[in-house]
Amino acid sequence: MEETRKPEGKGTLRLLCPVLTALILALAAVACTSIFINGITDYKKAGSGSGLTATGSASCDFESDLIVWRGSFSVHGATPKEAYQVIKGDAGLVQKYLKDNGVPDSDIVFSSVSISQSYVSRYDQEGNYIGDEPDGYDLTQSLTVSSSDIDKVEEISRDITQLIESGVEFESYSPEYYYTRLDEMKLDLIEKATANARQRIDIMASGTGARLDRLLTASLGVFQITATNSGDEDYSYGGAFNTSSRFKTATITVKLNYSVE
Repeated sequence: MEETRKPEGKGTLRLLCPVLTALILALAAVACTSIFINGITDYKKAGSGSGLTATGSASCDFESDLIVWRGSFSVHGATPKEAYQVIKGDAGLVQKYLKDNGVPDSDIVFSSVSISQSYVSRYDQEGNYIGDEPDGYDLTQSLTVSSSDIDKVEEISRDITQLIESGVEFESYSPEYYYTRLDEMKLDLIEKATANARQRIDIMASGTGARLDRLLTASLGVFQITATNSGDEDYSYGGAFNTSSRFKTATITVKLNYSVE
């Protein structure tokens, strides 16, 4: 009886299949590990939270070059026509006062006249409230003075005795101070704050032995204007803008983030 023999090729192939499969899986695992490691390395180099980060700042003291002063005056009359004639005369007195003190007409703006009817409460002989009755009309007009002559307008805003003595019921408000070249100042401060941030980055890199690669992010902080040498004026999240002080301090920050090698 002849012995049946299996082909050697098929047996060898069956033995090789598990080996090949294991080898392929091992190579795949090595490849995945390499990709994973490279991914971590790239993240460390380019991630937003990596590298060196520093915030630079710049500030400057300056004096306002524009003053805005506002005031208002009011009259009372039995009829609108009567009251209007009075307030028209008061407006002339105010304008003359300003002109006599060296303020040109081009720096003065009068608002339209506002009018409202006034009432008076009535009571009977026993003190019981019986209602309100019309009691004439109140007219009010405001004015705005805008000038580059800050000293002159400051002095006028503090002393309105002459107007009051002439019978004008004038109310003076605190002057507001502005700077007309603010945009130029902002650009200059941004440049200085950026240089300050880069200088801090360089110092940190030198101290840690790191080598800067490239700039990842740059962000601009809030622009703040406060009174000079003011200890009780805080910075605000949306940016402070002081208008009550003639002398001010402007501040801005810039944040830089660099990757390192």
